[in-house]
Amino acid sequence: MENEELKDKNIQQNAEHEIDNQGIETADHLTEKEQLEEQLANEKDKFLRLFAEFENFRKRTARERIELFATANEDVMKSVLPVLDDFDRAISQMETLGESEHLTGFNLISTKLRDNLSAKGLSLVEIKKGDVFNADIAEAITQIPAGEEFKGKVFDVVENGYKLGDKIIRFPKVVIGQ
Repeated sequence: MENEELKDKNIQQNAEHEIDNQGIETADHLTEKEQLEEQLANEKDKFLRLFAEFENFRKRTARERIELFATANEDVMKSVLPVLDDFDRAISQMETLGESEHLTGFNLISTKLRDNLSAKGLSLVEIKKGDVFNADIAEAITQIPAGEEFKGKVFDVVENGYKLGDKIIRFPKVVIGQ
């Protein structure tokens, strides 16, 4: 009987030992699973951050590319502005001489050039005699004594201003009343 009791005791101890070992393995397994889940969460976070960074880079380079094209276009447009001024002076001079075929030809060429430039985004800064002077859109080159009706207003536009898209590339030069 003693032998059987000893056997039962051994079986019971072995069973308890097995249960303890399984508990440790389960705890290790849960810890390993938690570690894997944490590592997966970290990798997902890294991926999302990298993806967001790539999207920001892509948008930034697209914006820079558009700005580069606009800047390159701006230089060309600025170099054409004196030609437009010469056309304006030639046409006004020819108008003082009277209507002729030459004036019609100059007007056709000027219109065609302006249409092509406006298709590329160039437009005239609209300012005329009698407008209130705004230093944000015009450059005052001088002031002259004028009546009360022109005080602080544009008296004459000496040189037209132009903008490319929304950016003014040359401010109109104006004379304002004092």
